[in-house]
Amino acid sequence: MADKPDYRKLYHPAAFNAWQYIAFTGIIMTLGAQLILAVIGQPKPDGFLWLYAVWAGVFVLGSLSNLYGKPDDHHHHH
Repeated sequence: MADKPDYRKLYHPAAFNAWQYIAFTGIIMTLGAQLILAVIGQPKPDGFLWLYAVWAGVFVLGSLSNLYGKPDDHHHHH
């Protein structure tokens, strides 16, 4: 019987893989950029909100890889 996935990998940054960490950082940076644009009174560029969809997609794919990927397959090139 297969082991249950470690769901801590979905919410604990120390358990994130590279894709999750990149997406998490991207979401934080996009939020920061949106806040700065609001503070200085500049409109958001067209398509700005699509950044959230992209980061969410990267996070979901990274999460699936982290939860269900082979534990010893780190995609290192030798």
